[in-house]
Amino acid sequence: MNLRRRKKGSAELHSGALNDILFILLLFFLIVSSLANPNVIKLMLPKAKSNTKAKQTVVVSIDAKQQFFVGTNKVNFEQLRETLVPKLSPNEVDPTIVINAEETVPIGVVVSVMQIARELGAKTVLGTANPQNAAAKK
Repeated sequence: MNLRRRKKGSAELHSGALNDILFILLLFFLIVSSLANPNVIKLMLPKAKSNTKAKQTVVVSIDAKQQFFVGTNKVNFEQLRETLVPKLSPNEVDPTIVINAEETVPIGVVVSVMQIARELGAKTVLGTANPQNAAAKK
């Protein structure tokens, strides 16, 4: 007579709490990875023996009296195209013209300089003041 019953128990693992923790970790890493700035990666760039200076740009400045300056030379608006042509080298891949205009200059004047640059095949960049420097002056 066998009075003892052997109860064969099965081992169970409750994974509900583990699933919750893994889900929270997954969400955390997804959020953190989307907030990461890709510009903070430090790379060791290869060194070259040749001169690899950045291309030179042409600066057109417009003051409050709507006077035009190419570099530091004052030019009339009618002469602006003829002054810019020799400054933009034809063998340069992407010639760029930086436009520095005072706040009081009408936007139409700036657009006319941008139109001349586009006709010459140059890209334009509108120069702005650094917000930190502007706040310090006030």
